[in-house]
Amino acid sequence: MNQQDRLHLLAEQKFLRGQLETLPRSAKLTRMSVESRMQTVDEQLKRVPPDEQAPARVQLTFNGRPVIGSHGIFADFGMKAVNSFVEAVSAMAASIQAPLASTGPIPNREQHQLLITNTALGSFGFELEEYLTQKLISEEYSSVAQALSKTRDLLQGILGGTDEEFADFVSETDLRALEKIRGFLQILADNEAVCTLQYRERSVRFTDVGQIRKSLERLSQDNLSESEEILDGEFHGLLPKSRTFEFGLAENDGKIITGKVGINIRDAESLNQHLYEPVKAKMMVTRIGGIRPRYVLLELPQWEDTK
Repeated sequence: MNQQDRLHLLAEQKFLRGQLETLPRSAKLTRMSVESRMQTVDEQLKRVPPDEQAPARVQLTFNGRPVIGSHGIFADFGMKAVNSFVEAVSAMAASIQAPLASTGPIPNREQHQLLITNTALGSFGFELEEYLTQKLISEEYSSVAQALSKTRDLLQGILGGTDEEFADFVSETDLRALEKIRGFLQILADNEAVCTLQYRERSVRFTDVGQIRKSLERLSQDNLSESEEILDGEFHGLLPKSRTFEFGLAENDGKIITGKVGINIRDAESLNQHLYEPVKAKMMVTRIGGIRPRYVLLELPQWEDTK
């Protein structure tokens, strides 16, 4: 029994209590039946801890040449597309915990599994559910849940975002996870298919293959480039909540750039203890077209006084 089942039981419990309050005393048999069901519901609720978090669930539906209405989908395309999407989510989830190597197996992949739990109505597709390897309290969000949010938002940014918004999304996405997203879109384009991704209360929808191809162009290596660079300069400040920093370059007349602290850096606030100290900072620099580059700090610098 999951958290969704618990919510249904709570709703039924409330309904049954209302019934008991309105039943006349003469309806003895009905009262006995309601009380019996009430006792069953109470016992079932005791078996479900109230602080368990429901697993993340997502709907992925397809349309286009490989889809036969709401009746079915060609198996070879369906397997390739779903597997590619799962690989993208797995890479995104792993990158939340630590930067990914350019090659080799995705780390901790077994912790980022998705289950196919049902077919999704509409065109044709699937309902996928996170396979939780451990219980989470309600305040926590698993790496898979975070990865699904980032994947949905990234696809929306690729599809309809401005160049500035697109650059922000891309700069905060691991390069290997980005490659997996590109691979998923390529499978759609090759098969003249489109998709809709529904996660939580928001969705992203590709309505025609032209949008898929345009998205691939935005992700192409001709349009964007990422490189690790060592920049000389000094930090001028950090906003801890947004993890945004200002950095004065030693060159270019002390030009001030802004960037984000990488998600793998836990003690980001320590930057504020070393303001205006000369330092070499390792950053990922993302360049897209002619807009200003995006900077992400990859690791905390080695300050001179700690060497």
